[in-house]
Amino acid sequence: MLAWLQAFIGTDLLVQYGPRLLHGLQITIELVLISICCGIALALPLALARLSKSRLLRGLSLCYVQFFRGTPLLAQLFLIYYGAGQFRPALQSIDLWWFFRDAFNCAALSLTLNTAGYQAEIYRGAIRSVARGQHEAAYALGISRSVAFWRVILPQAAVVALRPLGNEVILMIKGSAVASVVTVFDIMGETRLGFARSFDMRVYLYAAVLYLVLVEILRRIWDRLEARLTRYLRRSDRTEHVERAVTQAGPATH
Repeated sequence: MLAWLQAFIGTDLLVQYGPRLLHGLQITIELVLISICCGIALALPLALARLSKSRLLRGLSLCYVQFFRGTPLLAQLFLIYYGAGQFRPALQSIDLWWFFRDAFNCAALSLTLNTAGYQAEIYRGAIRSVARGQHEAAYALGISRSVAFWRVILPQAAVVALRPLGNEVILMIKGSAVASVVTVFDIMGETRLGFARSFDMRVYLYAAVLYLVLVEILRRIWDRLEARLTRYLRRSDRTEHVERAVTQAGPATH
């Protein structure tokens, strides 16, 4: 049984390409972290623009969201990576060619722009879900609109957005595999290289296991984070349930 398991796993193959796959795992984590963090910084203004009273801002932000949500991530990556070469003289003149000639930078930019479109809709929905009474209560206390947004509305919206944002991060981890197409040696890039040299399909099995482990670790961390940040909601739900039960029971009789 042990010999069969070793033959299935391919111990020699794992020893040969395992370190390279772990290096690819590091690149994948860096790529996703950069994209998510930059995407958050871009998505919040987009969400506010979607909620703006200005028709121009709403229209521009809608076009952005529709484009990046409605077109394939691979096509967006090709437009940035190969399209930048068409404007090389212009990019060199403004000293930006150093950025676009690096495949990792282009992949990070395309993933950032893509996730910003999805995150903008997540934040827009979360902000709209906050009860109107919260706005009115803040204004009644003399709190300015900007302070009320950052101190009252946004923290509540962040809790609502937590679960869909976690799903978006997981999708980004799996979607980052497209970076291997433009010679970024992430998990999938190292896997393609390993298969090209060994012609052994078990290399893809190793990659699948790495993605699975990474996603599962993130899922568990996100569940704990969500449980910690929503403790007050569960506590208030329990209190409301007890009060409802007492009300339905009515006054005690002897």
